[in-house]
Amino acid sequence: MTKAATDTVLIIDFGSQVTQLIARRVREAGVYSEIVPFQSAAAAFGRLSPKAVILSGGPASVVDIGTPRAPDIVFQSGVPVLGICYGQQTLCHQLGGRVETSDHREFGRASIEVVKPSRLFEGVWSPGEEHPVWMSHGDKVVELPDGFEVYARSPGAPFAVAADEARGYYSMMFHPEVVHTPDGARLLSNFVHAVAGLAGDWTMAAFKDQAIADIREKVGEGRVICGLSGGVDSAVAAVLIHEAIGDRLTCIFVDHGLMRLNEADEVVSLFRGHHNIPLVHVDASDMFLTALDGVGDPEAKRKIIGKLFVDCFEADAKKLGGAEFLAQGTLYPDVIESVSFTGGPSVTIKSHHNVGGLPERMNMQLVEPLRELFKDEVRALGRTLGLPDVFVNRHPFPGPGLAIRVPGPVSRDKLDILRKADAIYLEEIRDAGLYDTIWQAFAVLLPVQTVGVMGDSRTYDQVCALRAVTSTDGMTADFYPFQMEFLSRTATRIINEVKGINRVVYDVTSKPPGTIEWE
Repeated sequence: MTKAATDTVLIIDFGSQVTQLIARRVREAGVYSEIVPFQSAAAAFGRLSPKAVILSGGPASVVDIGTPRAPDIVFQSGVPVLGICYGQQTLCHQLGGRVETSDHREFGRASIEVVKPSRLFEGVWSPGEEHPVWMSHGDKVVELPDGFEVYARSPGAPFAVAADEARGYYSMMFHPEVVHTPDGARLLSNFVHAVAGLAGDWTMAAFKDQAIADIREKVGEGRVICGLSGGVDSAVAAVLIHEAIGDRLTCIFVDHGLMRLNEADEVVSLFRGHHNIPLVHVDASDMFLTALDGVGDPEAKRKIIGKLFVDCFEADAKKLGGAEFLAQGTLYPDVIESVSFTGGPSVTIKSHHNVGGLPERMNMQLVEPLRELFKDEVRALGRTLGLPDVFVNRHPFPGPGLAIRVPGPVSRDKLDILRKADAIYLEEIRDAGLYDTIWQAFAVLLPVQTVGVMGDSRTYDQVCALRAVTSTDGMTADFYPFQMEFLSRTATRIINEVKGINRVVYDVTSKPPGTIEWE
C-alpha cells in the first residue's frame, strides 16, 4: 500500500452504491481512507491498524438472518466508529439495540431536527435547528444500545443521529457523503478530526514521494513497459514511473485510429517533447478498422479492440527485448469494483480499453501506482508532477474511443464526420470558457438519417447528438444546462462545416449512481 500518512480510516462496504463517496469525503478532509468489502474487513483491520472505522450503507436488512455484519474486532479495538444508514443499523444491532422493518420509509430529501450538541456537529449544527439530509431506508432503529443518546431526529427516523460519545460510537440514518446532504462533508470531517483526532496530512506531494519510493523498491533494476491510451490516467502513471526509474521505462502508444481529431499527435508531442520519455508509436489503425468492419454491437467492439490491443502491445514489447513489468493506469474505483462482493482482484488491462485480459504468456508483473487514487486525485498528482493543465484537465474518454461514439458499424467516413463535429463542439466549449466547468463532453454520430433542407436542396444525412455533464468523480452526473445561444451557435457550425450532418440534438440525460456512461 502506498500511503503517505500514518492515519488511516477503514471503510467497511456493505454494498451501498455510494460507498466510494465516503472515501472521497474523508480524503478531502486530508485523511487517507480505504474501502474493503465486509467479507474481508477483519483481515483488512489487522493489515491497516486504522485509527477510525466507517460502516457504509447497503441494500440488505439487518432483521434478516445471514445479512452482513461488522467484524467483532472493530468494537473490541476501541477506535471511533461511525455507522451510516445500514451501518447505523448493524452497529446498534451488534451492540445490543433493536432494529425493525418500518411502515414509514424515507427515500430522498428529508429534514432532521438537532436535539443535542455533539462533537460531530461542532461548527456545523446547533440544537433546535433543522437541516436537510438525504435518507434512504426502510428499516429503522427502535431501541438504542446502552450508553447511546439521540442527537437528531426526523419523523421517519427518531434516532436519525445517535451516539455513545464516551466510547466514540456515532451513527446516522441519512447519507452525509452525498451532495444532497449539504453539510455532510463537514460532518464527516468532524468525525475524522474532532472525534478521531486524525491529522489532515495526506497530500498529493507526500503521495508522490512515497509512490516513487515504492516503485523503485518494486522494480529494482528491472524495466517497465507502459501502454498509453492518450488519457490522463496512463499519462500520469507514466510520468510518475519515469521520475522513479528514468529511461528504464518505455511507453507504447497503440494508435487504433479511433481517437479524436489530432489526439495522437498531442500524445506523441507530450511524451517525446515535453517529458522526453522513450515512446514507441504504433499506427495500427488499418488493423483495427478492418477488424471492426460490419460490427455493430458495442460490447463486441470493446472485445475486438481489447484483443487487438493486447496483440499489438505484446508484439511491440517483444521487439524491445522484453521487460519484467507492465504499468497501467488502474484507479481506485477499478480496484473497488473488482473486489467488492466478488472475491478477487481483476487483471484486466485498464490502460486502453477496459476489456480483455493480461495473457499469462506475457510473463510480466503489474505496476499500478495510481490504484489508490480517484480521478480528481490523479489530476492533482499530474499537476504536482508538472503535466500541463491542458493535458491534465482533459475530459475522460473511453478506451474504445470513437468506436462507441458511432453506434452501429464503424467506417472511416463516419469517424471523419464525427471527429470534425466533436472538434467543433469542444472548440465552442473552450471558447465559451466552459471546458473546466464541464466534467465530460463529446459528440455522438447517431445511426439515424433525417430529411433536411439546406439552401435550395434536400439532404438525407445523419443526426449528431451532443452530450455534456457535470461531475466530480464520474459516479454521478447531471447534464450541463447550456444557454440556447450556445447550442444554436454550435449546431449551426456543425451543420455548416461538417458534410454529412443535417441535424443536431442535445442529450439531457442525467447519470444516477451505479450507471455507466451513455453510449
